[in-house]
Amino acid sequence: MPESSTDRDDWPVSPPPPWPADVRATLWWHRSTPDAAQFGPGGKTLPFTLAMMVDYLESPVGPYREILASPVLRPGVIPAMAVPFIAVDSEPSVHGGRTHWHLPKVLAEFTGDVTATFSATGDSWKVTTAASPKGPELPIAGGLTFAQPLEDGGLLRATAKLRGRFRYARVDVQATGPTLGRWLRPGTHHGIVITRGRMSTGPGR
Repeated sequence: MPESSTDRDDWPVSPPPPWPADVRATLWWHRSTPDAAQFGPGGKTLPFTLAMMVDYLESPVGPYREILASPVLRPGVIPAMAVPFIAVDSEPSVHGGRTHWHLPKVLAEFTGDVTATFSATGDSWKVTTAASPKGPELPIAGGLTFAQPLEDGGLLRATAKLRGRFRYARVDVQATGPTLGRWLRPGTHHGIVITRGRMSTGPGR
């Protein structure tokens, strides 16, 4: 999609996975729009969109911030994200995403607090989130699975495991761009804020 396209290919080289990291984040989800499937993977899908803003406090390529979203999910025991939109503010992280996990990372600028009001801005797009945490802080332990489509029709799968603390939140989302408005719904959605966490993203297979 236009928001994740770049002509540049000379990114600074990043270390191979696994990538352990300390993180703070806001995640939200909503039912997919009618247009969402065309931006997601082919084949059977689940009609839910999952998106997140992440602040990597430390990682193998240093601190950086990220936005990513999956318009629809792949079915499975743990539904998998297929990510056509992802941006970061770290050049080595762009290399890592594209080289290690087939994630179409591009550069963006980020401002604000990821667990409160936060924005990501690219060449032709912008996403702003305002998270309102509610209730107690609780432990979280689990993982996210990625299933990225390859040019040969196969899938590259990877898992990110997380332990930390979270709170339920309502997340107000605004999104503009060539295609984002067709599948990333504006408005207030259910979500969580990860107040502190330790995550490790494994190799793609």
